[in-house]
Formats: sequence, structure tokens, C-alpha cells
Amino acid sequence: MKIKELEAQLNQLLSAELIKDYCPNGLQIEGDRAVKKLVTGVTATQALIDKAVSLEADAILVHHGFFWKNESACITGMKRKRIAALLNHGISLFAYHLPLDVHLSLGNNAQLAQVLEIADVETIEHVKPAGVLQKGRFTSPIALSKLAQKVETKLARKPLVESGGEFDVQTIAWCTGGGQSFIEQAVAEGVDAFITGEVSEQTIHVAREMGIHFIAAGHHATERYGVKALGEYLAKEYHLDVEFVDINNPA
Repeated sequence: MKIKELEAQLNQLLSAELIKDYCPNGLQIEGDRAVKKLVTGVTATQALIDKAVSLEADAILVHHGFFWKNESACITGMKRKRIAALLNHGISLFAYHLPLDVHLSLGNNAQLAQVLEIADVETIEHVKPAGVLQKGRFTSPIALSKLAQKVETKLARKPLVESGGEFDVQTIAWCTGGGQSFIEQAVAEGVDAFITGEVSEQTIHVAREMGIHFIAAGHHATERYGVKALGEYLAKEYHLDVEFVDINNPA
């Protein structure tokens, strides 16, 4: 598949041009050949790039790519080494940030709901971009301790858990990754619990004082599933050889 053809299909699928983001979405580094072998992963780290080289990949597709807003534009140090490895081996880099968070079937939020078996999923439309914060329910109430165990088992990572009171969890809101700032919007939806990837100091106070259970399950751990699902979609639709590579990250 030609590089620009793959980018066009991804842009259309993820509605990338409609979402204002903190980084460019789409083809970030152009390689020198068509894409047959594609490696997917959460973040375009040196470890992922090195693995793609060893697998003789033509392209890499990630959620966290390069060229973030307010970062230095200079290509030095770690950034130079990463980009040089891609260019020296002719490997293209595709990256989709918010578009991959919010996609209603392949997105990180949608996929996390499937992993945790959350039903009646709804997008909280007034929180932008639409899809970045979602809510749903469990088929029956679950104790916070049992939910924490489920998160740990499913995501293979022990979460940070803060109780908002003595009540079980039936309704829940979530935002994968660094979504802790959405906790007050989750409270406004009247849910019992809020799950995201990260935690800030003030998040704990909000949970305690506003009476909502809070779970920080890991930025990386909550965002494995969107790019993996997207790669599986591309393999099925375009007959690409796709391999998901999970570079462990405890954060």
C-alpha cells in the first residue's frame, strides 16, 4: 500500500482533520517504500523503532508520535536519534493522538469500555472533542475493591484507587491517558466512579470532597487498545502484515 494512500485512508477513518490537537496527526515521517509490514505501538520510543527495524517493518503507527505543541523544534539528542533511525531505515511514522482517543469503535475510550465490559456506553457530547469523555454502566453493581481487582487483572497493572464513599459502582465515566482533569465533569454526570490513566495531587481531593470513586489505571495501560484495534482493522481491510508491539511502561 502506498504511503500517501494509507495516510488518506487513516485520516478519513479517524476524521483527523476535524479535531484540533496538540500535535500533527497523520504521516509525521515519510519513509521510502510502500507499506506491507506495519508495526503498531503506543509511543514512538527508540525501543519501538528498534523493534520495527528488527522486524523489517515499512512503517510504524502509534498514538504518541513527535512534534508536540510547545516542545523545542530543534532536532537534537533523543529526538535526532529517533528520527535518524527512521530515516536511515526508510521507515514511515504515522501518529494519531486525539482522533484515536475518540473514535467510537476503534478509539482508546471505546476499546477500554470493551476490555472492562462496560455496557450502555454514551459519549458526553458537551465535553470536547466529543468522545474524549464517555460514560456507561456495569450490568450489576460492583464493589470498588472488586472493580480495582478487575482493572488490575485486565490491564496487567495495579491501579491507584481513591474511595469517594461507602457505595458500590454501577455507573462509571472514563477518559484514557492523562484525563484526570475531567473528574469534575464526571461528577456532573452523576456517575459513581471515574477511571483515567493518570492522577494529579488535586484529583484525590476532588474525589474525596465530591463523593466519586477514582481509579488511575496508567496512561500507557489504558491506551494500549486503540492502536492495537486500528492495526487489526488495517490488517483485515487492506491485507497488511500488522504486528502490535507493547513496550512496557509503568506510568
